[in-house]
Amino acid sequence: MKKMNLTIPAVMAVLLILLFVPMMGGMMENPFSMADFVWQKRQESFSAQYFDYFDTFTTFTVYADDEEQFKEYAAAFEEELKACHQKFNIYESYPGINNIKTINDNAGITPVRVDAEILDLLEFSREKYEETGGKINVAMGSVLTLWHDCREAALANPEEATIPDEYELKQAAAYTDIENMVINRQKSTVYLTDTHVKLDVGAVAKGYTAQRVSEKLQQMGVSSALISIGGNVQAIGAKADREPWRVGIQDPNTQSVLLALNLQGMALVTSGTYQRYYEIDGVRYHHIIDPDTWMPRYDYQSVTILCPDGREADALSTAVFNMTLAEGQSLVESLPDTEAFWVLADGKQVCSPGFNVYVKQ
Repeated sequence: MKKMNLTIPAVMAVLLILLFVPMMGGMMENPFSMADFVWQKRQESFSAQYFDYFDTFTTFTVYADDEEQFKEYAAAFEEELKACHQKFNIYESYPGINNIKTINDNAGITPVRVDAEILDLLEFSREKYEETGGKINVAMGSVLTLWHDCREAALANPEEATIPDEYELKQAAAYTDIENMVINRQKSTVYLTDTHVKLDVGAVAKGYTAQRVSEKLQQMGVSSALISIGGNVQAIGAKADREPWRVGIQDPNTQSVLLALNLQGMALVTSGTYQRYYEIDGVRYHHIIDPDTWMPRYDYQSVTILCPDGREADALSTAVFNMTLAEGQSLVESLPDTEAFWVLADGKQVCSPGFNVYVKQ
């Protein structure tokens, strides 16, 4: 995607800090059968990092029999990561690929034949739009483009920083109706019926990709891995010693860990005001834009969602961020196996009823 100068360096801006515990517990503390012990002894932890996809920092940690098997897993991981990056890109075109940018470029002109993964992502996004009362809207690209351009200009020249003009925002908001996105599954096409409509899948693409990569790895036989795509964390199983993965939620005001969680077969995603932003006269204009006001919302410093599916976690973290606390709590509690953690604007911490079960004691 288009390169962006982040306010926090890419590596330090990763939402969640991975906390690893020793690979092998003591035999008295973690009794195993001899078969279990032999299986553990031949599993090693390997890691890889990537900087070229989704304009963010990605880490992949997996337990494998040996380095050769790890390389096989890592190659499959990067292949899927790169494919999703290109398909969901709104800034760049690629030879032989019709992606989200291709759909936007052909708005009001012609339907675009696309890969099944793009259809799946957009259909999922429409479902989340309905489920959240429009609090997440991939058809809001016209508004998000104005904010993106102002943020880029501000980071390049802070002294001249501005926010989008109110009249321009109102004009752009007139072209955010998701009904203008017409999906024809039979023909594998997507058509934007108005030339001014733009798609922006930034609120769902990384979580979708993390889930997709996770499923592919499990099909290859991976039973223990941890994926983080810009802080969109997906845990495959537990660690090889059967201990849960330890994952930290970042303090919105520092680089330290606010809470450490135990994860096993779960996804964890945080949306926060500290990720991408710029400031004017001490006011922070972050990247999470409320579909109702076309402005950043300031109820929270961060919202974290925990659930089994990375797609759900990513979409919900943005949607719940754009809800009142009561609305967000009601939605989260209505969903199975879903928990949330809010850091309010004043620093107060609130969590859903089952969230503390996952907190490392």
